[in-house]
Amino acid sequence: MSSTQLKRYFNKITELSEHDLDNICSKFELEVIKKGKFVLTQGEVCKFEGFVTKGCFRIFSIDKNGNERNLYIAVENWWLMDIDSFTNGCPSELNIEALEDSEVLFISKSDKDTLYRDVSSTEKLFRIMSQKAVVAWQKRLIRNHCLTAKERYWFLLETYPDIVARLNDRQIAKYLGISHEFLSKIKKLR
Repeated sequence: MSSTQLKRYFNKITELSEHDLDNICSKFELEVIKKGKFVLTQGEVCKFEGFVTKGCFRIFSIDKNGNERNLYIAVENWWLMDIDSFTNGCPSELNIEALEDSEVLFISKSDKDTLYRDVSSTEKLFRIMSQKAVVAWQKRLIRNHCLTAKERYWFLLETYPDIVARLNDRQIAKYLGISHEFLSKIKKLR
């Protein structure tokens, strides 16, 4: 099922031959991740890109004062990685933790590089995926700079109700960059 799920995802991005899809998907390995397990911690080099087939993860950083900030939440059909660490081999500034029992299809840098070399359509596929990711990050930055905390909360609630339902209030507050107490005040204003 998970390989089929990945194929469906790729086919939504760009048209690929069945042969290319099979070659690309063959480089991904399924791993079961238990709730609470970290697949990446700050300081490690990220050696994977992961496609979530089941479950929920938080991707977060911890500042020098110990404050956590959830950068994004990854659920089914979302990607896990620290792109800077994965691409450049530098220590990660991120942590990736499973919030639920999960399943992820992982690909290593060497396997991805092999695909780039051997399957020409891989370049187009991952270029389009990267462009879409940059657009999403840009929109999130704009929202974070232009919307109030209350507006960001309502946007999150209206746009991703299925994700919000899987998170506790502390996780939501960390994603919004506000305190748990302030989130409680926002929720009372309904």
